[in-house]
Amino acid sequence: MNPTAQYDTVIIGGGPAGLTAALTLTRYRHRTLVIESPAPPRNAASRGVHGLIGLEGATPDELRTRAWEELDRYGLAQRLDVTVSEITPMPGDGFTVRADDGTTAWARNVILATGVIDQHPDGVEGFSACWGRTVIHCPFCIGEENADRTWALVADDPRYLGMAATAFRPWTGDTIAIAPPSLPGADALRRSLREQGSDLVQGEITRLHHTNGDLHTVELADGTRLERQTLLWPQPQRQVPLVERLVKDHGLALSDGYVTVDDGRQTSIPGLYAAGDLTGQAWEQGAVPAVTAGSAAADAIHFATLH
Repeated sequence: MNPTAQYDTVIIGGGPAGLTAALTLTRYRHRTLVIESPAPPRNAASRGVHGLIGLEGATPDELRTRAWEELDRYGLAQRLDVTVSEITPMPGDGFTVRADDGTTAWARNVILATGVIDQHPDGVEGFSACWGRTVIHCPFCIGEENADRTWALVADDPRYLGMAATAFRPWTGDTIAIAPPSLPGADALRRSLREQGSDLVQGEITRLHHTNGDLHTVELADGTRLERQTLLWPQPQRQVPLVERLVKDHGLALSDGYVTVDDGRQTSIPGLYAAGDLTGQAWEQGAVPAVTAGSAAADAIHFATLH
């Protein structure tokens, strides 16, 4: 990165939100820099992206390759594979963006499209191998790829677990709930689920037996083994270190742990926008909402320049 380089917008993150924002801004003839960490992206384990018309089933790598082929036609978007260590609002105008190699660039606007970090459970053997394949966080994302299998819903929220018997029937007719031993109201919940043809099993998951990420058995701490092929097991999330520093050093506002944005995707810091998973709960995440948010942020930036 040229220390004197200046851009209309710097976008941090090269997933669906960031790349959509880049394409939209490019077509508005804004000079844009997309900075993407060289580390594997959060969706690296995904077998395909779904719900994007014309890109159904494309792998994350295929999506990025296709996006950059389209961006390169215009010649206004540049790509840089580094980790951003700091974003500093400048007095009066714009931001300085500093990479981990010490180089910097200036931009009038910045879009955060970093995603979030999933916090995987400690001590569960086989979890990482199955994550994103047969251990899933969202049925709307890859429920279809796990259809006609035996499922289990893993959670510690009785209301959420109560959905096990009916909510996932588009994909499976056999779902049970797995909860920790301390779950409040477990007896009543178990009776309710059994009346609906499901069940509640309590225990701590210690191992997932699988073949190359294809789950077949869940093992609990007491030795119980449950033959299950898919786990719907949402994981807690946290912001990436860059966003945590913006919160600490510059007062970036969060709501329930997610970046607060207005209707134009602008954060509490003027000129700093956010799009994608870092702004929303699980039901607001995924490729399609990210694309929508990335486009909205780009539109807001462009129309702000017209006033």
